[in-house]
Amino acid sequence: MGAAGVAHATPADDARADVVGVTVRGKPGAYVFEVTLRSPDRGCDRYADWWELVRADGSLVYRRVLLHSHVDEQPFTRSGGPIDVGPDEILVVRGHLHPDGYGGAALRGSVAGGFSPWDAAPARFAADLARSPPRPGGCLR
Repeated sequence: MGAAGVAHATPADDARADVVGVTVRGKPGAYVFEVTLRSPDRGCDRYADWWELVRADGSLVYRRVLLHSHVDEQPFTRSGGPIDVGPDEILVVRGHLHPDGYGGAALRGSVAGGFSPWDAAPARFAADLARSPPRPGGCLR
């Protein structure tokens, strides 16, 4: 299967990690997601520390932990996978900013249908996932 369409979101505010693009390649059950984030990184005291895929029911599918700040690389793209999801499964792609948490621009959609900005995201959607592993063990300087 070829790459799914690239989606771009409008950045939320400057205190969050915004997902601004998603590209998917691979095949059902073994997709690789390339996620582009824009975040107000300033070092280990504030940086995008992960992006994740969440099912519509709020369960965690996959988390790509980021080990350091990207002060001089904005926006930046990191891939993750292989990820076992179906082509029509509805997913939310969102980022997390240390120490502020979730709340930035997220994308919602599927591999087959593409991803678009999720403007109607509930404010506390799956907020408890912030405590779920895997989590960063710290920030590399």
